[in-house]
Parts: sequence; C-alpha cells; structure tokens
Amino acid sequence: MVENLRTIVQQHLRQIIAPVVGLLARSRLSPNQISIAGFVLALIAMGILMAGYPVAAGILFLLGSSFDILDGALARLEKKITPFGAFLDSTLDRISEGAMLMAIAYRLALEGQAAAVAGVVLAMLGGMLTSYTRARAEALGITCAIGWVSRPERVIIMGAGLIFDLLIEAIYLLAVLSLWTAGQRFLHVSSTLRHPNSSNP
Repeated sequence: MVENLRTIVQQHLRQIIAPVVGLLARSRLSPNQISIAGFVLALIAMGILMAGYPVAAGILFLLGSSFDILDGALARLEKKITPFGAFLDSTLDRISEGAMLMAIAYRLALEGQAAAVAGVVLAMLGGMLTSYTRARAEALGITCAIGWVSRPERVIIMGAGLIFDLLIEAIYLLAVLSLWTAGQRFLHVSSTLRHPNSSNP
C-alpha cells in the first residue's frame, strides 16, 4: 500500500515538474550540476540552522532536496543516465542528510535536549541502514525498495519539523520509522535468501 501510494505521488510529481525540467534542458545544465546545486543548498541550510534559523533552514533544505527529483528527470529526458551520475547523486544525498542531522543535533544540544540528541543518532543510524540494506540487497540481485520511509519521506519529516516548530517530535518519528523501514528491508532480504524460489518483487 505504501509503495503504491509512493508510485502515485511520484507520477504526479513528474507531471508537475515537467515544465521545469524542460527549462533546465534548454539551459544546458547537466544532471550532475543539478545534483551539486542541491547539495550546496543543503549545506547552506545546515549553516543557517546552526546559526539559529530553523524555519529558513527547513525551507531551503526542502528546496535543495527537490533538486534530487529534477536531476533524475533531466537525466532521463536527455538520456544521460550514467553509473557515475547515480553514484554522485546517491553520495551527495547521504552527505546532505547527515549534515542536516548534525546541525539538528547541534541545536538540540544547545537547548540541553539530551534525549532528542540520542534520537538524532538513532535517526541517522536508521537512515544509513535503510540505504545500506537496499544497496547490499541489489548487489545480491534482490529488489529492495520496500518500507515505510525512504529518503524523500525522511526529508519531508525533517523539513516539516523545522518549519512547524515540531523538531523534537519529528526526530523521534524519524528515528522510529527509519529503523522500522530498515527492519522491513532486512526481513524481506532474509526471507528472499532463505526461499530463493519465491517471487522477488
């Protein structure tokens, strides 16, 4: 059900961003340049958050993360999908997410929110495991895009938490859902490896 909803949302997003992608294609910007631009915006958002402006940081982080949709769409439009482009995009995504979580931990530490800082660590671990289990599964030839929250959902939870002054609640939610998703993927891969003759979605 979650995967079906995610697919529907992605289809609508592609329709919405189609005009923007067309403009980017005419600008002659490469998908990799779009990826780097989004990464730079995320780093700026990190700095703004550490300076104490969570709403501005949340908006800028969501804006920069939206480039993750644009670079892929542009690569498909111009038929420039390359292994290096995928590697660069994935690597920058991980750094961007980690940088924002570090800034969040910094702000929470300044406020004396020790439990919430521990929640940030768990959220970071959950995000890392979610990505790692998928990468390892695909290296074994197993499709593993299942689970409640992947990067887009994690980004939305963080951004919304910053913008609507619900940061601590967002961090706890992110920690729980990320670890749950990692567990879902682990169980899926484990089951598939134990029963190799079963269908692999």
